Amino acid sequence: MSNAATDQNSKGKSIDPSLIQALIPTLCLILLLSMSVYLFGDESSAGPNQIALCVGAIVAGLIGWKNGMTWEELERSIVSGISIALGAIMILFAVGSLIGSWILSGTVPTMIYYGLILLDADIFYVVSCFICAFISLSIGSSWTVAGTIGVALIGIAASLGLSLDITAGAIISGAYFGDKMSPLSDTTNLAPAVVGTDLFVHIQHMMWTTIPSITIAMVIFTFLGMSESASGVADRLDATLLLLDENFVIHPFMLTPLAVLLIMALKRYPALPVILTGALAGCIFAVSFQQAALYQFVNEDIHPVLALIKGTWQVLYSGYVSHTGNETLDDLLSRGGMGSMLSTVWLILSAMVFGAVMDATGLLSRLVAGVLSLATTVRSLIFTTVATSIGINILAADQYIAIVLPGRMYKREFQRQGLDVKNLSRTLEDAGTITSPLVPWNTCGAYMSATLGVATLAYLPYCLFNLINPLVAVLYGITGFKIAPATVEGDE
Repeated sequence: MSNAATDQNSKGKSIDPSLIQALIPTLCLILLLSMSVYLFGDESSAGPNQIALCVGAIVAGLIGWKNGMTWEELERSIVSGISIALGAIMILFAVGSLIGSWILSGTVPTMIYYGLILLDADIFYVVSCFICAFISLSIGSSWTVAGTIGVALIGIAASLGLSLDITAGAIISGAYFGDKMSPLSDTTNLAPAVVGTDLFVHIQHMMWTTIPSITIAMVIFTFLGMSESASGVADRLDATLLLLDENFVIHPFMLTPLAVLLIMALKRYPALPVILTGALAGCIFAVSFQQAALYQFVNEDIHPVLALIKGTWQVLYSGYVSHTGNETLDDLLSRGGMGSMLSTVWLILSAMVFGAVMDATGLLSRLVAGVLSLATTVRSLIFTTVATSIGINILAADQYIAIVLPGRMYKREFQRQGLDVKNLSRTLEDAGTITSPLVPWNTCGAYMSATLGVATLAYLPYCLFNLINPLVAVLYGITGFKIAPATVEGDE
């Protein structure tokens, strides 16, 4: 009986999934996620989406089991899939601690204070986009920019009565422009490595799609800022500045933790130790300069030294809770802590389980192969690459898979059609890297929502760069503009 079962399993493993089978869990997930958003709205990412992803994984697993896969094989693939996300999860927890400690240390309040003084409401959105683009280009990390500068810019927007949705869109647009174009970025190094082209040839070729996209985005952000009403801003601004000054020690020196973090990032230290060092610097500054805020935060009659220890300990795991008396400011400053990231981690784990089962059962590859059969011309090949990268961001929930999988599968087709593979590496970034924060359950979308405190579907319409860039890539594919043939070396 054992030998028969083994023979049956071996035979089952040789069965490739059909396109219909690949579509079943995909359509199931799309239906469940649509129902989740309809029934639960903004709360969909707090549990309903996770259930939808788990049900989708079960459906995909049952199809894999029918085709001959064993539970042990599925389990190994799930564990392997989750392991891919562990680095992102550790960074999420570290960012939670960093946000809490930087609020208590006065770093975030100081950034908000001086930002309110320096930034005009009319140009706030475009300047926010530019600042995030510049810093992200310098350090090559959209996540670090969103978790530091982005949090402060959200605070400034709230204090000025500006749209948090548009502000988050401007932050993400700028952060992903810099991340995409920086030679220090992991995705910018990954894309050319996958297809076999030079890093700086890749960056040069990306300029043709990226520069027009960010230019259009900044023009629109400028008009959005000009249309904002500035009524009552002066009174609200003065009240916010006074409250910040009363509750924290505000001084340029409080920006030292930010400077430490940026210097370490520029020196290419790994992200996790950089963020943890930033959180530690925040704790040191909180104990050294913000004792009054710390005692108020702990609010217990215990020895002062124990209060300092408990306060810094507590802010790392549960975040800071503000009691300034101003509802808007309190909502803004009451955030951070590892605990605040648990729902996001749950979402990422659920998404990675679904993606891992789809990949291990061959359903994901079958979907991609089905799409590849439609790519018979240069136009359709570029469009197919864009659509595949976006689809994998949705189904596999990870931007690295959205770069690696289509990069490997489409490289030969680009070469067969006489195209330089730098066209492929550029298109992978135009779609795979850029659209990842637009998917609520993608690691990037979940991170941006949790860090900035704005729902993914709320900021999505205002991530102008992220929306425009894939369209520009498709337009170039249709027109043939700056699509380099294989015989051309370097940029045209």
